[in-house]
Amino acid sequence: MNVLVYSGPEILPGSLDNTIKALRSILLSHYTVQPLTQHSLTTQPWTTSCALLVLPQCRNQDGFVSVASKKIQDYVESGGVCLMLGTGASVIPRTGLGGGIGSISFGLETQENPIELPLRFHDKLNKIDISFDTGGNQSGDASDPHFVVVRSPDGNVVRGVYDPAASSRLTGFDDIQGVSTLARYGDEGDQGVIAALTLDINIGKIALWCPSIERPINDDTSKFSAGEIKGFERSKRNLLRNTLSKLRLQVPSNVDDERPMSRPLPQFLTSIPGKPTIVSQIIDALASPQSGSQLSVYKDANDEFHFHPLQESAKLLQNAREESNMGDSDPATWQPKHVVVCPGGTLPGRELTPLFDLTLYYDALSTARDKAGADHAATGDLWGLGEALIYGEAVTSTQSMLDKNPRLLSTLPTPLLSLASHQLAGRGRGSNIWLSPSGCLQFSILLRVSLSPTTFPANKLVFIQYLFALAVVEACRDDTVLGKMDGEKVRLKWPNDLYADVGSGGREGKEDLRKIGGVLVNTSFSGGKVDIVVGCGLNVLNPPPITSLSQLQSEKREKLSMECTAAAIMTKFESMWGTFIQGKGSFAPFMDLYLKRWLHSDQLVTLTTTTPHTMVRITGITPDHGLLRTVPERRGMGRSRGGASEGEYIDLQPDGNSFDLMANLIKSKS
Repeated sequence: MNVLVYSGPEILPGSLDNTIKALRSILLSHYTVQPLTQHSLTTQPWTTSCALLVLPQCRNQDGFVSVASKKIQDYVESGGVCLMLGTGASVIPRTGLGGGIGSISFGLETQENPIELPLRFHDKLNKIDISFDTGGNQSGDASDPHFVVVRSPDGNVVRGVYDPAASSRLTGFDDIQGVSTLARYGDEGDQGVIAALTLDINIGKIALWCPSIERPINDDTSKFSAGEIKGFERSKRNLLRNTLSKLRLQVPSNVDDERPMSRPLPQFLTSIPGKPTIVSQIIDALASPQSGSQLSVYKDANDEFHFHPLQESAKLLQNAREESNMGDSDPATWQPKHVVVCPGGTLPGRELTPLFDLTLYYDALSTARDKAGADHAATGDLWGLGEALIYGEAVTSTQSMLDKNPRLLSTLPTPLLSLASHQLAGRGRGSNIWLSPSGCLQFSILLRVSLSPTTFPANKLVFIQYLFALAVVEACRDDTVLGKMDGEKVRLKWPNDLYADVGSGGREGKEDLRKIGGVLVNTSFSGGKVDIVVGCGLNVLNPPPITSLSQLQSEKREKLSMECTAAAIMTKFESMWGTFIQGKGSFAPFMDLYLKRWLHSDQLVTLTTTTPHTMVRITGITPDHGLLRTVPERRGMGRSRGGASEGEYIDLQPDGNSFDLMANLIKSKS
């Protein structure tokens, strides 16, 4: 689930940055915290995956006035949860003469002609409207900041809280039913005045903070000592944690020693022990025309890589962990990237890779390949998929390391697996961020194919995302992962998402579908060949609230492991990949199985890319270009089931459309 922080032009940039940093420091292991633009809020299907919408302090002294107001009001009043920071608010009783202030204003707006309106919520229980203002200093950068004291309900006094809305307060809420006070002012003159609260809005919920609880104290302009600041920041963090808990979020445990990984750690270039020459072949290729033994620095467009022998790894890793514990998360300081070379099939000790057992992985891979009769000769590769692995406990992004460094991308021998336990900037489809807490299996695979109209046409590349997603689903049914019965709960969502049916009834009962993974494919063309980077994130061992494979597993089965799951996926995909390459990119051998595993057969959806919107029924995937094939639904004439003429089909590109599964909508992807 996502915590979305609104980043539209109405918001102060400083408050936006502070809000994202504060929320990520608390929620990162359970939720993705990412900005939401005005365009995305008003046009994209974000509500179904949103656990919390956050509005930082806004610029306008009169409160939040925006074309997004109606969307936010509808979201909250329909069951959504919203946190507003640095805002004043007032209670306005509704009269019995009309629909109320909010509904009168919003009645002027149409979908085609949105207008800027003040944000208001209508509380039907108390028969009130809630309006907002910010007052006070709007710069967010006052040279003489106004600090206040607040007191929590349990009596804890918190000092050093910045109050930008000094002339605004939360007024009229003392006698409102359903209000829960989070904090009151403790300063003389404001003693006992509500500083923060939560309130149910119909079936939704809001939390309002008048002070800017998210803003840290600036050491340079502060009148407080360093020790005082540290204590104040810890207390403010606890207030924010309590607020998030009141808003139904499952907040990770508050352990001072638990720090989110803030910097990349060294990676280990390894190979399956039974093939001891793999690593030297990779290093020789990168160092060419020199010998691989001379390779120490490799510069590329996005990264600079420094290579180290295995005997230096312990000290190198210790230094990197110490730097990470200092909490400096500025990406500008993340260079160079360090790679430890493990030649001759040697593997680093478990103390160096505590979150991923390389020996267990390679043993599981060898067993799975033997069982499947895997043979990399079918693809013409130098070794089997997964037998060459570069592993890092924390990396920026397994995908970016490859596709953002074109020289490295084109020089590396293939296939190569890049796998990480944590990603600091994991990538999803489009501009999406992929959350990577502990328990998430995230990796990228580098493949290379020669293009030719007769051997492998370029238009077949679109099927790779379908093929890999299918391989992951099939791997989940393997006995080393979930097994056939529990693996049935893992399904495909077009074009490249992985979902779990956690409903009690499975296919025969009510479905409760939760996203557990996704696939991302990037391509780079050069000299008649295409470099393909297949990225995947799969929740394997994550605890709730994140849905993962472990929650689908029967109690009698052995506990899942990241290593065996990765090995099963590599083996399953290699077999499919060989068939795919030998078949010149034909998806025909996999089409029936793909349609059996996906969620959309005969699904009725609304296509919003047409004017007017069109109700269509999904019939399958086109065999030539991998488009989603739909047929317009004819009202009163029975179901359309694939018998339409060619001109009646509406085919949709996977890269140009967004599928809101819960709302049954297909929109143009922006």
